[in-house]
Amino acid sequence: MASRVLTLRELNRATLARQLLLGRVSLPIPAAIERLVGLQAQQASAPFVGLWTRLHDFDRADLAQLLADRTVIKATLMRGTLHLLTAEDYLLVRATLQPVLTLGFEAVSKGRAMGFTIDELITIAQPYIAAAPRTFAEISAMLSEWMPAADPGALRYGVRTHLPLVQIPVATGWSYPGNPQWTLAEAWLDRPIPPEEHLRLLIVRYLAAFGPASVTDIQTWSGLPKLKDAVAELKPELAVYRDEQNRELFDLPNMPLPAPDTPAPVRFLPEYDNLLLSHAKRTRIVADPYRPKVFLPGLRVAATVLVDGFVRGVWKIEKTKSAATLVIEPFELLSPRHRDELTAEGERLLRFVEPDAHTYEVRLTT
Repeated sequence: MASRVLTLRELNRATLARQLLLGRVSLPIPAAIERLVGLQAQQASAPFVGLWTRLHDFDRADLAQLLADRTVIKATLMRGTLHLLTAEDYLLVRATLQPVLTLGFEAVSKGRAMGFTIDELITIAQPYIAAAPRTFAEISAMLSEWMPAADPGALRYGVRTHLPLVQIPVATGWSYPGNPQWTLAEAWLDRPIPPEEHLRLLIVRYLAAFGPASVTDIQTWSGLPKLKDAVAELKPELAVYRDEQNRELFDLPNMPLPAPDTPAPVRFLPEYDNLLLSHAKRTRIVADPYRPKVFLPGLRVAATVLVDGFVRGVWKIEKTKSAATLVIEPFELLSPRHRDELTAEGERLLRFVEPDAHTYEVRLTT
């Protein structure tokens, strides 16, 4: 029996629904973070904006409190990048994702001066970080004194990828400063990190958050290579589709597939939002001609605007002493209705991000 073919708009609406972007929802913050399998967190403010755009009545103080009480943490995981996720999810998936971190270290350290083994590095770094929270500047200085001939970047990245660490939140701003301190995850959570892998569960969680998706999509999101066999083992339990290019897509059975004409409200996504990073082929959200304006040099990912479910522009906030201006750069001519919706939603975003400003302005560049 031939698999059902899903159109581009069907894939778009399905993904938006899984990502809580077809309408704000009422969920506890930890439940939302687990539903999304974490939020990208290279920029400190990004997870806050990501939750604001998805949840009813989101209050940044509530997330700050969850970070302070260690229910939610910030750590290096999928694709070797920083994510905000619940402590329970971190403990569940950390061992499964260690191969991603190992591969990342091998790529970064290739051709660099080493002179140490990972075991030696961890033996030196672990008690130093256990004694007191450390910035990576402090960790780097200590390691360079220990192994002066080694490449400092290899030393730092070896610790970051092989020693489970979490960033320590602060009580101001977006909970994480520009030069944060790090500590051992086991000490912060007061629990050992289970050594068991849960690859099957990780794939299922991904499909619930980002499906329908291909094997290469799962690999792109997680950073784990060669998942074809793991997905094949699950295939009898999965729904199987095809996209319009005949790529095989997998999903959990009985997951909703909204109609392609389902209304999608305008939304503002923060920098690095996982919606934009979790599929090998990103046209379900970003049209190919717009990719250079979204995926920027230095592996940066712009803050984006969704109109009718697709990226149609980028945004930034300009701040003076008393005024905050949201500048929206559309990629194409927008209808008067969409411009009005962006202006209204944009002012709400401004008031969320810059609550102390005295005046607010939303400006569309075209």
